[in-house]
Amino acid sequence: MSEPQDQTITLVSVEKIQRDWRDLTLQVAQAETERAALEQENKALRSLLERTIEHRQKSHAELVSILTTLVSKLPLNDLGVIIARLVEHNQHVTEVSASLIKGRLDEGILQPALLKTLDKTKRDLTEAFKPEVETLLKLDTPYEADVLKSLLEKPDNFFNHVTARANRAFVKGQLPRERIVKEFGNDALIFFKDVTTDVKFNPRPKPEEIMLVFKPEFAELLAQNPNAAGGKKAELEALYQKVRQSRENTEHSRAQKNAFLRLSFFLELLHYYENQSTESPDVVFAQRLPPLIEQLVITSDGGPLDEKLIVAAESLLALIISVDHRKAVINNIGKPGGLPRTLRYTLAFRLEKLSDNDPLTHECVKHLIPQGKAPEPAALAGVLRLFNPHMQQAVIRAIAVTDRLRKEDAEKLGKAVAQELGLKEVLNRLTEKSVLSPEREHQLAWDSIKDMIVSRAAPNEVIAAIRKRLHGKYESDEVKACWLVLTEADPMVFVRVFCLFPYLPDGQADPLGRPILETFVTRLTHEKYAATYAKTIHALKNLFKVKADSPALLNFLALVKWVDANAADKIAKDIGMIA
Repeated sequence: MSEPQDQTITLVSVEKIQRDWRDLTLQVAQAETERAALEQENKALRSLLERTIEHRQKSHAELVSILTTLVSKLPLNDLGVIIARLVEHNQHVTEVSASLIKGRLDEGILQPALLKTLDKTKRDLTEAFKPEVETLLKLDTPYEADVLKSLLEKPDNFFNHVTARANRAFVKGQLPRERIVKEFGNDALIFFKDVTTDVKFNPRPKPEEIMLVFKPEFAELLAQNPNAAGGKKAELEALYQKVRQSRENTEHSRAQKNAFLRLSFFLELLHYYENQSTESPDVVFAQRLPPLIEQLVITSDGGPLDEKLIVAAESLLALIISVDHRKAVINNIGKPGGLPRTLRYTLAFRLEKLSDNDPLTHECVKHLIPQGKAPEPAALAGVLRLFNPHMQQAVIRAIAVTDRLRKEDAEKLGKAVAQELGLKEVLNRLTEKSVLSPEREHQLAWDSIKDMIVSRAAPNEVIAAIRKRLHGKYESDEVKACWLVLTEADPMVFVRVFCLFPYLPDGQADPLGRPILETFVTRLTHEKYAATYAKTIHALKNLFKVKADSPALLNFLALVKWVDANAADKIAKDIGMIA
């Protein structure tokens, strides 16, 4: 039983209550006054906060509207993505502002979407590389097990000198000297050949830098010196078999290689995202990651591209947050040419939707079709089948008009590839185009260029299409059609395309550049085209007010002066600047 509690209440005298009552009354009155003052202050602060948030919402909405107007002048391919991001950001700001006013701000709502994506990517990479380590351990590779296991605890160990040497040894089929000495003793070195020490280039390497390979006569040497392995003859033979199997062209060795490539990709990317302030993106995305993707997809048997391996490579590329970084990896694949170059175009054209006049499309056609030699339609169709449907049609149209073959052979090859892929619409268009009259062909060609301008294609794409048409058929009617197409569009399109005429993409002078510019300047200053001249001058005046040293303005005047000094003086005077 618990002891009875003492419930005695200490009595306070009446005199003490009367003496302290005045002080208690004053304290209560003071507390009430302070409470009322705090209530008024809180109301004023809330009103100020609401006005500030409201002003912030309005100013942000105006900013988004201005940015939307500005980006609407970009190419149509980029327009949708940018405006969608602006709208999403505006919606996020509105939600945060509403939550602040209502006092219901959830934890983490102020974190930008980019940081959320970055954190999620780091978690995904951390979880992705661990199974690859386990896979390498299960595949019984010659890679040091202790070094692999250390990566599970500390992924950054992948970049220290010990792991870097183990990586190089695994890729080249070599073994670090210190590992052999540690596991089998100095006597076991008679079974190995030093591939690091060189009398001329590296006469005295550091002991930790020396790499070894098994001698070709390893089996005979082991039989003659069974005790040289320090009592570990079976272990040394097992290591020899692991190294030999990892260098063979088998499914087992391929599985080892793929696991190592994926592990390298995950850890390289994770290390970059953990150390973005010190790591250079050019080194990571232009030098380190492209070879990993290339080796993962390109098999040693030299066969065609495997779509399963391409999908696996795309799953790795999807972990790269920035689209520009992802494109940098793709664009740096296949520098020597051959099948890796085909892989580059395949990865690009599974994502991009370009026109048949785009420079990258023409580069792909030049790569697929050797000069003067038509490949088999089935072989071309096998490559194009890996592209997205839009790029299949674009590349076929580019093949049908390529200058790598005679006109008849190019059209025939384009039709054959379209038939192989079952693209009846493209086939019908090519067939219809081959029987078109010259007048109809002329009209369709310039209508296509006009559509490119209307869709806000880049000036280099427009000039490429124009140059292709004029180089194929340089006549007065073609030049006139070019003039009309350019002057019917926005004046700045005319100015920017005008500045690109003198030089080809490789920097060489275009032989048609000066004659075309002379014709354009003559037309521009002629009274027949006074409306076009006024429209162009108005655009150049606005450009001069905004940015007097604009390259487009200065280049335009320099080229006009190159072909007609008097016209340049007149244009400069009308703009309001010194010629």
